[in-house]
Amino acid sequence: MALRMSQISDYRPTAQGVAVAARKVAEILPRTPLLPLEVEGRTIWCKAESLQPVGAFKIRGAWHRLTALTDAERARGVVGVSSGNHAQGVAWAARRLGIAAKIVMPVDAPAVKLANTRALGAEVVLYDRPGGEDRDEVARRLCGESGATLVHAYGDPWIIEGQGSTGTEIAAQMEESGIGAPDLVVTPCGGGGLTAGLALALPDAAIVPVEPEGWDDVCRSLEAGEIRRVSPDAPPTACDALQTPATWPINFEILKARCPFGLIATPSEIRAAQRLAFAKLRLVIEPGGAAALAAVLAGKVELTDRTAVVLSGGNTDAEAFAKVLLAPSQDSFN
Repeated sequence: MALRMSQISDYRPTAQGVAVAARKVAEILPRTPLLPLEVEGRTIWCKAESLQPVGAFKIRGAWHRLTALTDAERARGVVGVSSGNHAQGVAWAARRLGIAAKIVMPVDAPAVKLANTRALGAEVVLYDRPGGEDRDEVARRLCGESGATLVHAYGDPWIIEGQGSTGTEIAAQMEESGIGAPDLVVTPCGGGGLTAGLALALPDAAIVPVEPEGWDDVCRSLEAGEIRRVSPDAPPTACDALQTPATWPINFEILKARCPFGLIATPSEIRAAQRLAFAKLRLVIEPGGAAALAAVLAGKVELTDRTAVVLSGGNTDAEAFAKVLLAPSQDSFN
């Protein structure tokens, strides 16, 4: 792990910080819909973060982080690391605030994410993820050259708090509907920024992270009680948004205290979940964004009457999504 938390800040994320972030987000963005979906005789509530202006929840943490910068820090710019959703969130916030942004992105990121990030005015710096290049090393070099502030995709306290505003909205929407606050939230998980934020926002709910098959470092870390990295021979995955090598201590400190276990979704289950979300909810959900729904539909977690599921993003190439819709019928939730 090339970049240590001490290089970012000694600040720690808190529930109070999530409340501040939620107020800041509410000032500039409407709440995303919370949609009902019948699953095995129960109604679950799906948080459609795919409908954010950048197509993913990452806009929340980016806005909270960049608005917390000092004037001097804003003048020096920011550097982000992302496969695409955090990139767009940072680029969106930076353009609105007049801050220069460089985003370290993998050469194999979906074309739509690369194009959208550039269209938002950020400079994209590519790194060779398939070749084993370390994105954090690239980001550290860029920060060292310009004095820019690192805006990490998940290992940043403000990012965690900002993502937690998703949970604040879920609770408010469910309370307003007369259901009561959620007691179970199932969420896609990459590095753990969203999962940790939800845990801070919803202290009375069980938070269950879901990762793609082969990229289950958080699941294995929870089982082991210490941070474990993905295997060096981790398989290719369509879930680029969840393709992180390991969580960070600032995230894991929260996860190990609040997450009873983690789950794994297979490629087949994820494709089936994407199709169901399109058919039943009329939503385009990217593979990583559908991971939590996939685990729920596959019966991998016992549902409650107050279950919420995060659909975290919808940034997928049209061609890739078309292939999912036309995928062989053997894709299932089994």
